[in-house]
Amino acid sequence: MKSAILIIDDSKLARQQVIDILKEKSLFKFVYEAGDGIEGFKTALNRPIDLILCDVEMPGMDGFKFLRMMNSREELQDIPIIMLTGREDSETKVRGLEEGASDYVTKPFDPAEMIARVKVQLKIKSLQDKLKKSNQMLLELSHTDPLTGLNNRRFMMEGLAKEFERSQRKNAPLSMIMIDIDHFKTINDTYGHQKGDAVLQGLATLLKQHLRQYDTAARYGGEEFALILPETGIEEAAQVAERLRQATEKLVFEDLSQLRMTASFGIATTPADTVQSLDDLIREADYALYNAKRAGRNRVEAMVA
Repeated sequence: MKSAILIIDDSKLARQQVIDILKEKSLFKFVYEAGDGIEGFKTALNRPIDLILCDVEMPGMDGFKFLRMMNSREELQDIPIIMLTGREDSETKVRGLEEGASDYVTKPFDPAEMIARVKVQLKIKSLQDKLKKSNQMLLELSHTDPLTGLNNRRFMMEGLAKEFERSQRKNAPLSMIMIDIDHFKTINDTYGHQKGDAVLQGLATLLKQHLRQYDTAARYGGEEFALILPETGIEEAAQVAERLRQATEKLVFEDLSQLRMTASFGIATTPADTVQSLDDLIREADYALYNAKRAGRNRVEAMVA
């Protein structure tokens, strides 16, 4: 367990005592020091810290003010803070715990007690970090199509609703592109479903590579994909779609040297007279896609303004 600790105390001697105690157990890879709360707060903001030991009584910003400063920043609230004090009264300790301290160590330091309390807080921090990571992974899984790695339809619809509301409020352009792989059933029937999955993944990778950072690509369902292009009018969206159409034709798949894959594209944009709601935007994009397929596939069609 190699972590980073920040020791805040206006006494250099006290800081060195803590360092000497902890050094014996090699608990930390990085040790940072600060002589007061302000310096300590700046260090916590700029360094990845796993645990803080902070003296209660310091000139300028004391330990209690330091706790309040730490709690005012969301990104620092999960760092455990063990307060250091020479006072035995319960009032001081209760106040510190209410302000957000995780534990107390009383001066003069008992090495075994300090190491034990530090280990407990490090274990809690490690468990919290693992839990946060697991929760983040679960959140990403709930947003992601497992095959392609793109946003899933539900998450895309949530984002599209927000972008549509913003577009209406600011009268800013918003485009949606619907994409359908041409003759995908034939690909599956000819090469098998595993190869069909590889084709879906290949197109998903292509979409990721060609879109701007603030654009969104999603698997809409089956062999259909959807793109959300904020701040993008119909002409620019058509250029994006045409670039993607041409790039799709050039896709090459391992063990599928004979496959020439194409896709059809349908575009809808708001503001427009025919788009008064989110459902209108989706319907217009879907209808434009239908027109592209009816006109022979492997083409781009836009809604009629």
